[in-house]
Amino acid sequence: MVAGRLQEKKNYYYIVLSFKDETGKHKTKWISTGLPVKGNKKRAEDLLLDARKNFEIVQEKTEKEETFTSFLKDWLKMVKASIELTTYSSYCMNVNAVICPYFEVKNLSLREIQPRHIQDFYTHCMTDRGVAANTVIHYHAVIRKALKYAVDTEILLSNPADKVQRPKVPKFVGQFYDVDEVNSLFDIVKGARIELPVKMAAFYGLRRSEVVGLKWDAIDFKNRTITIRHTVTTVNIDGKYITVEKDRTKNKSSYRSLPLVTDFYDMLMNLKAQQKENRALCKSSYNKDYLDYICVDEMGNRLKPNFITENFRLTLDNNKLRRIRFHDLRHTCASLLLANGVSMKEIQEWLGHSDFGTTANIYGHLDSKAKLRSADAMLSTGMRITT
Repeated sequence: MVAGRLQEKKNYYYIVLSFKDETGKHKTKWISTGLPVKGNKKRAEDLLLDARKNFEIVQEKTEKEETFTSFLKDWLKMVKASIELTTYSSYCMNVNAVICPYFEVKNLSLREIQPRHIQDFYTHCMTDRGVAANTVIHYHAVIRKALKYAVDTEILLSNPADKVQRPKVPKFVGQFYDVDEVNSLFDIVKGARIELPVKMAAFYGLRRSEVVGLKWDAIDFKNRTITIRHTVTTVNIDGKYITVEKDRTKNKSSYRSLPLVTDFYDMLMNLKAQQKENRALCKSSYNKDYLDYICVDEMGNRLKPNFITENFRLTLDNNKLRRIRFHDLRHTCASLLLANGVSMKEIQEWLGHSDFGTTANIYGHLDSKAKLRSADAMLSTGMRITT
């Protein structure tokens, strides 16, 4: 226990604690009890005992949080209640699987962390581990946010991550199928469990979470519309996969209504009848937990997001189709719309992007018709290129 004594000063009791700081230097701390000396010795002694105990707890906590990695893990626990579960899962993966293993070897305290240490970590990730620049930027976001908390709580005076140079991210170029490849894919998945997810992603540009989250009440057969307003995702928390259901989309713009074209009207009507038949055939064996959902198997089990991803990859490999990600079907949708004269603004609304810049940045390089119009406009100015 830290040493301490009572000291009288101007007829009041003061607590004087003696301790060693992190460098081993002896220090003292004076604490006013607010108690007059006369008749308060016992109360002052009790306050002294409490002060010594509390000071030790603070010292232990400070020593524990001095390690940068332990601080990050404590920060994760603190921030969990204030962020989305999907975001928390991403933070945990970055901190526990990558950031902490690197810095634990360095054995740096929180106060020892300098910009060069963080910069060395980014260089190690990209040079030695071959990590993509975009992934390193995710690491940077986590580290910077955690250290900002350290500044906000006055543990640190400034944020070392603010002085670090982030890696430059190469412009994203999504893969996509042309119309012939899409039709070949549609022929192959016909009758398979992933038929509807594949066709919805390619035609409507739905995200995987939006496909799995489709419910029957989102389909207005009378007015022939599909409303995207529910999502289902899977996250990894401490090694356990947890399904997250949300009665809302990724962002406000993602909440959108799309026309139910005839082919999908017929497909969904047939699927609804088939599911009713399956319930009758399977009786008590049919899973009634997901009656509201559209993407279920023959036994009523809702399709899992990872099942769609893996099954899609196997389907492409087994049929010798060019390998793309399931999410690239969304890019395929955008590229086909652009090729057929749909404006970038309309594509933004169709895909549910939060702002026009996102759509333009991803698909602007595909807008060949706009570039041709620009070229024609330049020619019409009368500029003589050849003489």
